Amino acid sequence: MIEINNLTTNLVDEKFLKKVAGKVLEEESASWRKKEAELSIALVGQGRIRELNKRYRGKNRATDVLVFPELKVVKAQEVQGLGEIIICFREVKKNAKKYKSSFEKELARVLIHGILHLLGYDHEKSKATALKMEEKQNYYLSKI
Repeated sequence: MIEINNLTTNLVDEKFLKKVAGKVLEEESASWRKKEAELSIALVGQGRIRELNKRYRGKNRATDVLVFPELKVVKAQEVQGLGEIIICFREVKKNAKKYKSSFEKELARVLIHGILHLLGYDHEKSKATALKMEEKQNYYLSKI
């Protein structure tokens, strides 16, 4: 299940977000043993993402995306909560302009980036893992 919480006043195409997330999760399903995936996507403003970034990463600045992984088991049935992806609408908009991209493509890029982090990819470990994550991101972006 993919849950979207738009905590901004901006309109966002939730069907698009679910389509992008669904595509990545479907193709990556072998890496996370899916029974019933739970993914939460929250769209927030700069103030909220700055506060979260400072509290959890020690960085007092707004960022485009943060991820919070989660794994839970309910009774005998495995339910894998992938976690939550927090996306800053305004930072995505700024990045789209900066990189001469569309808002939709930049939104897809940060969502894919967040999902890959939740699935265990980490560009901060080494150059090799960063390259692998970037290749995956580009692959999924090309499918949109």
